Amino acid sequence: MLFAYDIALIDETRGGVNRKLEQWRHSLEYKGFKLNRSKTECLRREFSGVEGDGGEVTMCGVVVPRVEKLKYLGSFVEERGGIDEDSSHRIRGGWKKWKKTSGVLCDEKIPLRWKERVYRMVVRPALHYGAECWPIKKTQVRWLMVGEMRMI
Repeated sequence: MLFAYDIALIDETRGGVNRKLEQWRHSLEYKGFKLNRSKTECLRREFSGVEGDGGEVTMCGVVVPRVEKLKYLGSFVEERGGIDEDSSHRIRGGWKKWKKTSGVLCDEKIPLRWKERVYRMVVRPALHYGAECWPIKKTQVRWLMVGEMRMI
């Protein structure tokens, strides 16, 4: 089955998004892809600080549900621009990787430098993935530091 995954349509007006969505849907169908209407969501983010028209986005006459946060390319995007959900998601991901490698990290027979390499190559990337793009605050820095110190 062919499908399209994680497509972002950005425009300054609701009408522009509606037009782009229909054009994209037609081009996908032409290429043999299908756009799943039940999984399609709309997140409205005001980057310029100017309020938009507040209307609904439609696809084939059906209103696309509006959400306050969505997962896009593995990261959470929030309507208000915060990163609380994404940073807590990354901390959980770091803990999952830590648990998977705990057999190595907690083994007394394995040298400390090997444990350090495993931690730096497996756990830390999962914890910090995408963080270079975050508009991070002191509280999120603290969350990441506390999570990392607890793992160490």
